Amino acid sequence: MKPKLFIPGPTHVDQEILDAMAQYPIGHRTADYRELQSKVVTGVQELLYTNQSVLVSTSSATGLMEAGVRNLSNQKVANFVCGAFSQRQADITRICGLDQDIFKVEWGQATTAEQVEAALSSGDYDLVTVVFNETSTGVMNPLAEIGEVVKQYPNTLLMVDAVSGMLGAPIKVDEWGIDMVFASVQKAWGIPPGFALMSLSDQALERSASIPESQKGFYFDFVRMHKAGEKSQTTVTPSIPHLYALAAQLDRIKAEGLDNRFARHKAMATRVRDWGNDRFGLFAQPGYESATLTCFQNAAQLDLIALVEKMKTRDYLISGGYGDLKGQTFRLAHMGDLQMDDIEDVLNVMDEVIEEL
Repeated sequence: MKPKLFIPGPTHVDQEILDAMAQYPIGHRTADYRELQSKVVTGVQELLYTNQSVLVSTSSATGLMEAGVRNLSNQKVANFVCGAFSQRQADITRICGLDQDIFKVEWGQATTAEQVEAALSSGDYDLVTVVFNETSTGVMNPLAEIGEVVKQYPNTLLMVDAVSGMLGAPIKVDEWGIDMVFASVQKAWGIPPGFALMSLSDQALERSASIPESQKGFYFDFVRMHKAGEKSQTTVTPSIPHLYALAAQLDRIKAEGLDNRFARHKAMATRVRDWGNDRFGLFAQPGYESATLTCFQNAAQLDLIALVEKMKTRDYLISGGYGDLKGQTFRLAHMGDLQMDDIEDVLNVMDEVIEEL
């Protein structure tokens, strides 16, 4: 028996989704395929509250992190860092040889609209990168407020890593002025890893068109991807099993109701925080706690590595601290297709294991 996943990714996958991925493949240049991709794209547009371009990518989200900075900046990038994955975005920007400034806050703190405003007031930047939900710290940044700030700078695009936030909390792309938002499907989408999605604004596509191909490369050229997407196709062979899974998951989300899905995530997050706040303490800055995963401190002074290992022997996989927080924190995911009964179950088992430590 494989342990049930309560880690920040990959997350638990329902059997119905696994069954959808096992369907016999179709040719990716056929009418059947175009119908499948069109269904997925239309569905994702609805979930992200956008009428703008939605593209599918057979890659990890890290591929889109690199693609974003290569396609969207020809001046200078402002990378806002509040944990390991926003730091990864900054590292990618540097490795790609792009001009950048990095604006850091202490891990566990949020990136605020005020910080973004202070940076952009210089007028130096044509691209801002922020993470919506920092997976390493359990911080959910105030994306709507940040979007309002970036709107004041017409030449500056807003690029958002929503890997562990998309479908766990609302992302109103058009209303909030988001030029690029991306996520992989192994988090709150509840689908096995290996596939990613993004939306692109018209301004983002215009920016990409102005960037030399030598900077963008071939595989992740947004203009090329968009032209194929307009015909409900991809530039390269896509992972058709993932598209089957996305189509199935979109049907399930419609049946549940998007608002109900967000409410379920909020309720699970509240239950987990209430369980661990007193005994462990929460790592995230108060008021900025994630809706999809909780990062705990260690006020109880437990051996957290032993806690993770003990839970695994009980067939529950939870996550220790990431990067600089290894051994100092642990994380519990409450996203995707997990239900409140699942949360009560894992918390009860954790109570038993903690008594044994």
